[in-house]
Amino acid sequence: MKGFNPSFGPETASTYDNSPRGDEVDTVRFLAGFGANALEFAIGTGRIALPLKEAGVDVGGIELSPHMVARLREKPGNEGIDVVIGDMSRATTGRTYELVYLVYNTITNLLTQDDQVRCFENAARHLAPGGVFVIECGLPSWAARRRHQFIDVESLEIDRVGLDVNRYDPVTQILDENHVEISADGIRFGAIRQRLAYPAEFDLMARIAGLRLRDRWGGWNGEEFTATSTRHVSVYEAAA
Repeated sequence: MKGFNPSFGPETASTYDNSPRGDEVDTVRFLAGFGANALEFAIGTGRIALPLKEAGVDVGGIELSPHMVARLREKPGNEGIDVVIGDMSRATTGRTYELVYLVYNTITNLLTQDDQVRCFENAARHLAPGGVFVIECGLPSWAARRRHQFIDVESLEIDRVGLDVNRYDPVTQILDENHVEISADGIRFGAIRQRLAYPAEFDLMARIAGLRLRDRWGGWNGEEFTATSTRHVSVYEAAA
């Protein structure tokens, strides 16, 4: 995508919390069961970290965007959440944790297989003995689309239309996506670029990093992972 900037700047940070997914409570409940301390890769504005801290977990984070962290610092309860500014595939906090987690497809923001492998390796470095690395990610369906490109209607109102415009490259596994909103106020664009991967590829990345799959679910409430699942929640632990 020509001109794409992967950083989450001030405009993105200011509107990021306007569209919650709706499963944040389930996410926190699931993650809170893995120990007393946790590290969130790509902690963002704290949508998960803050309620997880309220649940009694000592939470730290790594985040590439200082603008997202600034938004986190504006929220009540952010005290005590230490955040390192940097790339989640390389930056370190100098500590180990019972839980390292990466949710909401964020691993796909790393645009090469090498960087995604490094992310697993960095998670493994931050795990205390017996700790786990939890990833949540959607399952790619774009490869089956005709000509690997499509437009979906996200919203349709009298004076506003939201379009999801996508183009997928099966060679690089890169999905270029732009959320386009057309309204009486003008046109707004929300571009994102992702490198998609299936669970089996993530499992191989884990093996490279010295981890192995412990559990895989189809959602945060322990749904069975099946051929009809649209996402996976995968729990990795140190290999024996």
